[in-house]
Amino acid sequence: MIDLTQNEETLRAAIGRAKERSIVVPTFAQMRDPELIPAEAKDSLKDVGLWDLDPLNLFRISWHNEPVVHGGGFGDVNAVEWPSELTGVSARIISLVGKWFPTGAHKVGAAFGCLAPRLVTGQFDPTRQKAVWPSTGNYCRGGAYDSALLGCESIAILPEGMSRERFEWLETVAGEIIKTPGSESNVKEIFDKCKELEASGEDLMIFNQFDEYGNYLWHYTVTGPAMAEVLAGALNEGDRFFGLSVTTGSAGTIAAGDYLKSLFPGSKIAAGEAVQCPTMLYNGFGEHRIEGIGDKHIPWVHNVRNTDFVVGLDDEASVDLLRLFNEPAGIDFLIDQGVKAAIVEQFPLLGISGIANLLSAIKLAKHQELDGHDVVLTVATDSLEMYQSRLTEMTLDRGELTKLDAAGSFHRYLMGAGTDHVHELGYWDRKRIHNLKYYTWVEQQGKTAEALDAQWYDRDHWTLVQELADPIDELIDVFNTEVAALQT
Repeated sequence: MIDLTQNEETLRAAIGRAKERSIVVPTFAQMRDPELIPAEAKDSLKDVGLWDLDPLNLFRISWHNEPVVHGGGFGDVNAVEWPSELTGVSARIISLVGKWFPTGAHKVGAAFGCLAPRLVTGQFDPTRQKAVWPSTGNYCRGGAYDSALLGCESIAILPEGMSRERFEWLETVAGEIIKTPGSESNVKEIFDKCKELEASGEDLMIFNQFDEYGNYLWHYTVTGPAMAEVLAGALNEGDRFFGLSVTTGSAGTIAAGDYLKSLFPGSKIAAGEAVQCPTMLYNGFGEHRIEGIGDKHIPWVHNVRNTDFVVGLDDEASVDLLRLFNEPAGIDFLIDQGVKAAIVEQFPLLGISGIANLLSAIKLAKHQELDGHDVVLTVATDSLEMYQSRLTEMTLDRGELTKLDAAGSFHRYLMGAGTDHVHELGYWDRKRIHNLKYYTWVEQQGKTAEALDAQWYDRDHWTLVQELADPIDELIDVFNTEVAALQT
């Protein structure tokens, strides 16, 4: 669980640091509902850029940010509905948009969810400890950003095969960057590096998104309600919310599906993964190019018992569609197919994993033969901003995208998306996937078999995690009050 035991001595240091840097820590409630953010903070944000290293941007850890790069306020949840001319299915598919978070990805929220409880309890001392952020991409960027706001040293860990843009930005923010061998599938190498750092004797704290319940809690408490708001505006009479379909990197975002099931008990949760590394589907292994999702293990914070489908995705589809959506020949072809210019303008909101998520929703809709009254939600985790170098690399490798190439990509990967590698999970399928956690977390990472069994057999286990947002908010309020008292 999330430990809320307080360390008074360290807490004094954390409060002092917050005073020095004029930090007000937002509550989960404020991130969920910007109406609760103090008016003076909203006014001050009018002069702050979305990516600025300004503590006020902690209040922009929200799905409600106005979609502008500087001085934005708050409004509706950022989302795009993709038309059937693009998806090839009559079901309505809607992506929440992660680009309009600080750092350009919603993972900054997951990082906050892991950091905040330890900060306001005094378990983490930003004045002396380094914050370590193991990641396959965007999470360590969010963690380095949060650390920079606190003025504490950070170590970002991510595979060497990630896109150039991630490293270039991290070089301006993170104290140290450690590149581990391999690509998205090489998560064990990240864990091994964390163990090496722990044994080094350095004064540091590791915020491991793959086993930090704060990751799960942030998405359950903030992303889930944001999705519910989107549905409230999208569902017409006779419509049905079918479910959420997202790839599982750290299995944080998929926690929003648990929240949605509390509102729509018949809804489903689908977990996507690359067929090149089909861990959930076939207990398989391999390497793939869908940046930001880690495989060959099951994250500790994945509530597998509540997952209904696994959707296998070809990584070539995601990278090929990145070209189709962003190169002139592809855009011209899609317009010829009836895709409106207003939708084409939204394509840069999709990074590679966002495209994979869209494809997972399309495959789920085809597998379940959904119609125009069915709604499937997914997430555009980050945007093209993180992958311009990939477009350049593909052009050098494959040549300029032609109209014929565009037609092939469109018909093969969108209109031709099949129901292959889509598996509906029964009880024993779920338990098989859940049991895979043993090999990573019990054998390698030191957790107990009893803790693993509790996730499966204790019906209150996940509910107890979900109920921690309010107690953490109370601690945040006390923390902020004490910071304010020092400033008077």
